[in-house]
Amino acid sequence: MPRPDLTRVPSYYHRYIAQVQGDDLSQALRRHHSELLTYLETLPEQRWAYRYAESKWSIKELVQHIIDAERIFAYRALTFARKDTTPLPGFEENDYAAASEADRRTGADLLKELKAVQESSTLLFESFTPEQLEANGTANGNPVYVSAIGFILVGHSLHHLSILKERY
Repeated sequence: MPRPDLTRVPSYYHRYIAQVQGDDLSQALRRHHSELLTYLETLPEQRWAYRYAESKWSIKELVQHIIDAERIFAYRALTFARKDTTPLPGFEENDYAAASEADRRTGADLLKELKAVQESSTLLFESFTPEQLEANGTANGNPVYVSAIGFILVGHSLHHLSILKERY
């Protein structure tokens, strides 16, 4: 499967796609999921509440954001793969983070949910045919297609993993 055609993807997603190595979406999903989980599993429970600045998300909120975004990206991909042409809305990540109440949860609980969501996303993208991976749709007012959403999903998590490593 070729890398996404960037002319079919909003430019603000290009930075996420650029972070993904290789052309095989299934391998990229499995590799990034493993890399993120391996890093998070090394964090002691008391570290999960850490914020690198006053108005920034805690690690718990950041992980919840990754979970929420992965679910939203997967839903978009499923919708378009099933030939549903309904334009899908965007989402305001800061509103989602504030409403998530992630800080009341444990790191172990968030890891359990993250693993389940990641496995579900991987299986979903692996289930798509080549035709379904090329299906188009509109999300947040912009055209995008299923295969690109898979690469965006991976790149989004890699982006946040980099932030975790650099700032937390």
